[in-house]
Amino acid sequence: MYTIIKEQIETPALLVDLDVLEKNIELMEAHLKGSKQRLRPHFKTHKSPYIAHLQINAGAKGITCAKLGEAEVLAAAGIKDILIANQVVDPCKIGRLAALANSTRLSVCVDNPHAISALSKAAIECGSTVYVLVEIDVGMDRCGVKTKEEALALAKQITDAEGLVFDGLQAYAGHLCHNPDREAREKGVANAEATVIEAKAFIESNGINVKEVSGSGTGIFDLPGAHEIWTEIQAGSYVFMDTDYNRLGLEFACSLSIMATIINKRPGIAITDAGLKVCCQEMGPPAIKDHPGLSVTSLSEEHGKIRDDNDELEYLQKIEYITSHCCATANLHDHYYCTRNGILEMVLPISGRGKSR
Repeated sequence: MYTIIKEQIETPALLVDLDVLEKNIELMEAHLKGSKQRLRPHFKTHKSPYIAHLQINAGAKGITCAKLGEAEVLAAAGIKDILIANQVVDPCKIGRLAALANSTRLSVCVDNPHAISALSKAAIECGSTVYVLVEIDVGMDRCGVKTKEEALALAKQITDAEGLVFDGLQAYAGHLCHNPDREAREKGVANAEATVIEAKAFIESNGINVKEVSGSGTGIFDLPGAHEIWTEIQAGSYVFMDTDYNRLGLEFACSLSIMATIINKRPGIAITDAGLKVCCQEMGPPAIKDHPGLSVTSLSEEHGKIRDDNDELEYLQKIEYITSHCCATANLHDHYYCTRNGILEMVLPISGRGKSR
């Protein structure tokens, strides 16, 4: 067996610095230690069962995912507590979900009575138990009920439904996570918290216990509010970080990068072999690691253009992008090239890539 140094990896390549990744996982667990909150990290960031197991082994109670297909990947990898933090309403998917609940503790969100009826019917047919959270809209303005009365009605229906267990509430405030203004994030979290406290109290005053309140995220995990109403923290991006989250001044470091090769160099300009097909720029162009004075001026499908006024870069040099959106970038790749101290330690398949159904 021979050693492969990072610079020998063919590009473009999605790199993970294992030391930084592991430190980020430790930092998050250390923050939550001693509180009533437990980490349920989001799979959609890394889509890697290996990393999910690292998070579980460090103390996470289970894993959150966005899609049923991701949950199937996690269950096949031995993850025993999975939350689908989304609505699953397609009849064929509900059947898959109920069947999957026979092999893992599976939770899902609902915001309408039709989904509850369909979930119950499927669970009865499969002989499984599905745990259900009522989703409350706390500002995302997409899914979720708007009032405490609606939340109570769904909680009652779940409680009475065969094959289902009412597990609590989901209140995800993702619209707050990327705001660089900490004061605005604090105000938004307080408003969301007030909505959840009211709904929880109303449901419990009607004799139904609200065990879990799941939500939060990387950008607001350290803003729990005065009452710490959330019991599960769905943070995901903290393991990788990106340029957008870096603006918030969080304690985590960037473990994810895209290594590229300079394939053309002329005065003031460098061209790389890494473009849009390997790097998402939803939140802006990538930064260049260890070269703060350089900027990526454009990404086409297969190329990146770098403004290099002082000609820092050379033909065939390897450089690394720090993406503006780590989750969407990871989903563009088949593998992580995991390094430690500049040495390739493993090539990790991104098993959940493309599992959007």
